[in-house]
Amino acid sequence: MRDQTTRQTYVVSYDISHPRRWRKVYRLMLGYGEWTQYSVFRCDLTPREVLELRGKVGALIHHGEDQVLFVDVGPADGRALVAFRAIGRPYAASVRQAIIV
Repeated sequence: MRDQTTRQTYVVSYDISHPRRWRKVYRLMLGYGEWTQYSVFRCDLTPREVLELRGKVGALIHHGEDQVLFVDVGPADGRALVAFRAIGRPYAASVRQAIIV
C-alpha cells in the first residue's frame, strides 16, 4: 500500500460551459492547488486528496456539457520539479511553506 502522504503533481484543466459553474470550480480548485492559467491548476495531491477533489468537482459540473482533465505528472518531489516548461513568461512554482496564524 502506498504512503498516503506521498504527493503526486497533477495538472488539472477544465472547460466549463456556464460562468456560474466555472466560478464554483475555480473557487474549489484554489483550495487544492496553484492557479497557473485561466482554467489550469498545478496541484500536489495525496491519493486521498485526488479522490476527494474528483468527487467535489464531479458534484459541481454538468457531465454532459463540461470537462475536467487530471494529468498525473509524477511525484511532487521527483520528475514534476522539471516537467513544467514555459515559452514566454517563465513558469515558477510557488514555494510551499507553513503559515502560522
